[in-house]
Amino acid sequence: METLRERKKQRTRDALLRTALELFTSQGYEHTTVDDIADAVDVSQRTFFRYFAGKEEAALGLQEMTVAHFLEAVRARPPHEPPMEALRQAVLEGWDTLHDVIEAVAPVELYLRMYQVVESTPVLLAAHLRKSVEIEEAIARILAEREGVDVDSDPRPRLAVAVFGGVMRLTERQWSTGEDYSLDAMRALTASHLEQVGPALSESWRTH
Repeated sequence: METLRERKKQRTRDALLRTALELFTSQGYEHTTVDDIADAVDVSQRTFFRYFAGKEEAALGLQEMTVAHFLEAVRARPPHEPPMEALRQAVLEGWDTLHDVIEAVAPVELYLRMYQVVESTPVLLAAHLRKSVEIEEAIARILAEREGVDVDSDPRPRLAVAVFGGVMRLTERQWSTGEDYSLDAMRALTASHLEQVGPALSESWRTH
């Protein structure tokens, strides 16, 4: 059972995370300092660093939560589903249940606005891509375990995840530079791109 002290610490962390994202999206990542965040929550800089290694970790904090949710969703997919279908269903389920995952910390709209900040901030984009490599390896190992294959001798788990990761990266780029920044738009774009993977890889693209 969670103690009062643990609940208080969680509330402080959530407040720091939410405030950091609000400042990053309103005044820019580069123009926001750790002191700005700490002052807005009325805590010390030292307290901030008890919860986050720095601004970068706070900026990607909600994404870490959604990634953990996605990995659990992949593990929970029915064993009869082919790997790519399991990934597709897990990511779409993730968009459908996003409110349940992050609303206790921050509004979904704030989470989505941070995507644009990440895409337009080189240091955050580099960190996001670096973390994506680690996430893809974790997914590959989950798929290998599901399918009963050795991830280090069978290339298929990593190949499948490389394709999936490329689709998700394309989706993020197109969504963040489009005109509709809604959750529905992100979900629809994700579904559309994943549905085109098979034809794109196995069929001719010529129209004549």
